[in-house]
Amino acid sequence: MGRPHPQVEGSLPSRNPVQQHPQAAFYRPIYRNRLSAPEAQRGSSGRALSLGEAITTARCARGLTQKVLSARLGITQAALSRHENDLREPSEERLKEIASALGVTSGLLLRAGRMRGAIAVGAHMRRRATARPTVWRRLEAQLNLHRLHARRILEHVDLYADLTIPWFDPFAFDPVTAARLLRAEWGLPVGPVRDLTGWIEKTGCLIFESDFGTGRVDGLSQWVDPYPVIMLNSTAPTDRRRLTLAHELGHLCLHSQGVPDDYESDATSFAAEFLMPAEVIRPQLRNVTTGRLHDLKRYWGVSMQSLIERGFHLGVIPAKQRTYLYKRFSALGWRTHEPVSDELPPERARLVSDIGQAMLERGLTASEISAITGYAPESSDNPFLNSGPRLRIVRARPE
Repeated sequence: MGRPHPQVEGSLPSRNPVQQHPQAAFYRPIYRNRLSAPEAQRGSSGRALSLGEAITTARCARGLTQKVLSARLGITQAALSRHENDLREPSEERLKEIASALGVTSGLLLRAGRMRGAIAVGAHMRRRATARPTVWRRLEAQLNLHRLHARRILEHVDLYADLTIPWFDPFAFDPVTAARLLRAEWGLPVGPVRDLTGWIEKTGCLIFESDFGTGRVDGLSQWVDPYPVIMLNSTAPTDRRRLTLAHELGHLCLHSQGVPDDYESDATSFAAEFLMPAEVIRPQLRNVTTGRLHDLKRYWGVSMQSLIERGFHLGVIPAKQRTYLYKRFSALGWRTHEPVSDELPPERARLVSDIGQAMLERGLTASEISAITGYAPESSDNPFLNSGPRLRIVRARPE
């Protein structure tokens, strides 16, 4: 199946007892009986981000210390600290200098908008326990910065999504049921999910890919009402990226109104069922061999170790066989670098660059697009200006 293309408008009948995100004003009304709830019910802090906090977020996202940034600006570290702690507001000229040094516009910092609390952001991160706090805090700041840019673009562009990412009450729906309902709602074919990236982008989700500088963090996600944002480690192989996307999708579906104690386990269970439906894959994992795992990896687009874990949790791979397979993998060096990964069809996010391309086709200049998206004109890392094939899913608002 080819890459799914979003449609512009329309409606679908209510089919599943799921709640749509109450603030999804631009989503199609898939669920007739959706609940209306205030922003606080979806876990938002409801507090405006101050100018000092916006400066701090942008600085941390760039991996800069106060000492380094203040030296670039030609001011004392104490002066920068006062700006970041909202003890002294920078002049208009000083703010422009700070923004330029951070690769953003002063308008982005001034109009930071309403941000969710750091606790919720940290919860939506797929990372290993050994990831250093300095690393994931930098990545959290990058996610917040992407959310600021996304909010800016959504002020200027109407984005029409053919699918939605609904919210499932984790107290009413277990992760496996939620995954099955979402597959049914999206109309996914039985079996593997081809081009998972495309399906998620079909909901209007903005996926930002970058080199995290570490292999210990795979992805992060949060909502920028009404659309979600996912940050993905671009250095991960396709099978790992797909599992990360499904994992983050689970967080977005299950944990938008709070984070239960077993939230990571929930997201993992959701991802496993979403990518490898039990009723389809169970018989394929009986009496599995390493050779068979190669074939299944090609077919399902997931790692062989994910397949082993899936079979173990489904009760078709005994503990003894699981141990044997992992010992075999260790001996072959497959625990860290599996074979077949380079044979899987690559999946790359395109929606962000498609939005920029749509604006270019409307006659906007690169400088104007930079201003709209909140990137400094001289910035070389504006993802909205990366060229690539485009999907017709955006419409620039008339002035």
